[in-house]
Amino acid sequence: MSEASASMARMDAIDWLLDADPAIRWQVARDLLDAPDDEVAAERARAATEGWGAELLARQADDGYWGGHEYGEEGARNSVMWTLQILRNFGIDPADPRVAGAIDRVRDGVTWREFDDRPYFSGEEEACVNGGVLANAAYFGQLGAGSSEIVRRLFDEQRADGGWNCEPDSDRSSIDTTMCVLEGLLAYERAIEAGDDGADPALLDTVRDARRRGEEYLLARQLYRRRSTGEVVKQRYLELSFPTYWWYDVLRALDYFRATGASADPRLADPLDLLRSQRLDDGRWPAGRPKRGHDAYEIDVPEGEPSPWNTLRALRVLRWAETEHPE
Repeated sequence: MSEASASMARMDAIDWLLDADPAIRWQVARDLLDAPDDEVAAERARAATEGWGAELLARQADDGYWGGHEYGEEGARNSVMWTLQILRNFGIDPADPRVAGAIDRVRDGVTWREFDDRPYFSGEEEACVNGGVLANAAYFGQLGAGSSEIVRRLFDEQRADGGWNCEPDSDRSSIDTTMCVLEGLLAYERAIEAGDDGADPALLDTVRDARRRGEEYLLARQLYRRRSTGEVVKQRYLELSFPTYWWYDVLRALDYFRATGASADPRLADPLDLLRSQRLDDGRWPAGRPKRGHDAYEIDVPEGEPSPWNTLRALRVLRWAETEHPE
């Protein structure tokens, strides 16, 4: 595809995204169009009153739970854990009264019933779960002593290779778990920098060090290859889908590195080429295979069809990466 054709396809894709859910539209305005702040804020506000954001908020029970579960026993996806993650991915405004009320109900009513009824935002025992809880707590303004305990636990659980694994008996780190933890640590670091009263500033340097070691674990593997042989670790890492839940894929990792605000590391060239290779001729990206589980939210289109979520995330990743390293 010529440069002119690629540019036209990108603009066509952006126009298409502007007809999507408000949770997508406001991120297009911010990340792809550099729209004025007031326009972005106005569009973002609609995510709590229209479309999928409003639908998910409406599904919460009075006791604070979604789907009756804090995590999702037997593979259920309509739980507190995953609904909050999706709302966070939507970029829904935590200050919106509807959102704040939903979070108050989670804080006051949801516990980890298999872990002595520990409050939801204090986390449980697995690193992959705690990374997600930490990211949710930071985003929705629920950091506190329980969050600091999660962070210290993650410090203790970091492997010598820089990664993490939910399986304590495994002698290897897990790419999936490491991604979940990195998202949580980045959110906690940002909360410290923003002066969040619930985040412990004494942990800042250690959080940064742990996060960078975890990033190095992924970068040394070009996000999806075995360090020893260069082979693809798991084929599903190449299958891009939304929502991500706890599963890892290359686009999720690339979007994380974009979110750090750092320049694109040269070792991201391979996964960036992989991302470009999946672009359709019309400038959009197809939906991947939905993640396993039942009672999942059908937020994206069926596998193979042009995906608004993959297209949004891919376009903003490439815009970030190509600012300094154009194709």
